[in-house]
Parts: sequence; structure tokens; C-alpha cells
Amino acid sequence: MKIGIVSDSLSNQPFETALDTIAGMGIEGVEINTGNWSSAPHIDLDAMLASSDARKRFMNAITSRGLSLIALNCNGNQLHPTDGQRQSSVVEKTIRLASELECNKVCLMSGLPAGAPTDKTPNWIISAWPPETSEILAWQWNEVLLPYWRKLVDNGMELGIDKFAIELHGNQLVYNVPTLLRLRDAVGKSVGANLDPSHLMWMGADALQAVSALGDAIHHVHAKDTWINPDKAATISRLDTGPMIDVAERAWSYITIGYGHGESWWREFCYRLRLVGYDSWLSIEHEDPVLSCAEGVQRSVNVLKSAAPEKVSDFSLQPI
Repeated sequence: MKIGIVSDSLSNQPFETALDTIAGMGIEGVEINTGNWSSAPHIDLDAMLASSDARKRFMNAITSRGLSLIALNCNGNQLHPTDGQRQSSVVEKTIRLASELECNKVCLMSGLPAGAPTDKTPNWIISAWPPETSEILAWQWNEVLLPYWRKLVDNGMELGIDKFAIELHGNQLVYNVPTLLRLRDAVGKSVGANLDPSHLMWMGADALQAVSALGDAIHHVHAKDTWINPDKAATISRLDTGPMIDVAERAWSYITIGYGHGESWWREFCYRLRLVGYDSWLSIEHEDPVLSCAEGVQRSVNVLKSAAPEKVSDFSLQPI
């Protein structure tokens, strides 16, 4: 396994400064945020698409430091009822740019539509009651999500993008193992998971079991941790709408790797990934409001360096 990083983890640094920091920490690859839920401080999507020279300079900045471009990331809600067209445009441009850069992996969300054709806000259904919830879900999946994704996958495959890594994320139609596998079954194996254990942690799922359940449907891994604050969760539950930066008052918070779950947990997580055949990138995503970006990333690297296998197995049974 190799350690990478989501570029927004160092959004406070200019592009080439961030690359120097990344290379100096022993990280080997970078996943670039291109827009939507990111301000994309490290890339100008339109300028890159317009100029082969800009693309060459961009790639040279990465490769000259011994780094690899591991994915482009356009996380957002391209199925938003009022802003979806704009966000979908970012997704489409990201796919085109990935093709130009010979990068076959795009990280993104599934999207979350409204609950009905005339609604103006997304609607995340997370219970089976009252009865209209099943009707909303059927409309969201059959009339919006599946047609969109069939077209997106077909267009992407024509451009050489054979890995659409969808993050299992709250407030999206695909947010857990069954919903990811449902979409994958419907549109093809180019759709897989961007497995970020931190999201499953706060939703109450078991990220270790998710590895086994997903198997070869894992296209990518985000390395991020979650801390559950037991005193607050006892009364709030995990459904917390408080400010994300108010860690002390929240039921759960994204946190630097090792601070929510110790090294032994991350060691088992990495081992289980190897058991299902995943031998690719662990892309650090720093979203801890308490630790500085550089310190949080470095501490995350230290845990993953200790936990993640680096070499291919050479074990064999001896003839006896």
C-alpha cells in the first residue's frame, strides 16, 4: 500500500509549496480537488482543460518531486435540484481532465436529489416511516440517480475513466454498503467505493466489516478518523447538526488519524484491505478543526506508516 493525500488537506498552502510539504513527509501521491465542495485552491479546471502546456506544467510539478497523481476529486451534489447543473458541469470537466492527464480514477459523491420533481432542496431519507418515504426513495433512485449514473459511466468509459470512486457519505443517496452495491449492480463495475471509514464511524456502521462486505468493489480509500464524544452522543445521538468546528460540544467529529481510533484499529483496517485484494492508495484527508493542517497530516502519516503493509508477500509453504 502507498500513502497519498487529498490536496485540500493542505489548502492553506500554495500548490507547489504544498507539494514540497507532501514530498517531505514521505507521502507518495496526491489526489487533487477540482471543485464543487472544494474551492479548488490548487487547480484551475477551465485553464487546465484549455491548455496542454498548463497540463504539462501541472504534471511536472507533481512528478518532479517523486509524487504520483492518484485521482481527481470533485465531491459535491451534482443531483441538487437547483444547483445540480453547475455541479454536474464540474464533474464532467473533471472527467475530461482526468482523461487528458491519463488518470483513470475520479472520486465523487453519488448525489442527492429532491424528494419530488417540484422540490427545491435535497431530501435524505433515513427511515422507513412514514410510508411516503418509500415512494420518495423509489423516485429518487429510478427517475434521477440511475439515469444520471448510466449516462455518466458511459461517457467516462469512452474517455478511459474506469474507476468512479463514490464516497459513502451522509446526505447522499449512496451512504452505506448496500446502497453502493445497489448502484454498482445497476450501472457496472466501474462504479466502486471510495471507502472513508470516518463516515461509517459516525453513522454507527462498522468500517472493518464494510471492507469485507465490499471486497473488490473498493476502488479507493480515504484515510480519516472520527472521534465519538460519549457524553454528548448519549443525549444528542449521532444525528448532530451542531457546528463542525465545535468539537467539544458535538457528538462526533472528524479528527486526526490515531486520535479517534488507535494504531491497532488502523493496522486491522489495512490488513483487512489486503485480505480482500486492495493494495493501492490510502489517501489522507485532514479535517480536524483542532490540530494544524501540517501537524495533523504528519501525525496521520506516522500512524499509517506503522499500520499499512508496504511490500508484496513473499511467503510460501515449505514442502515437507
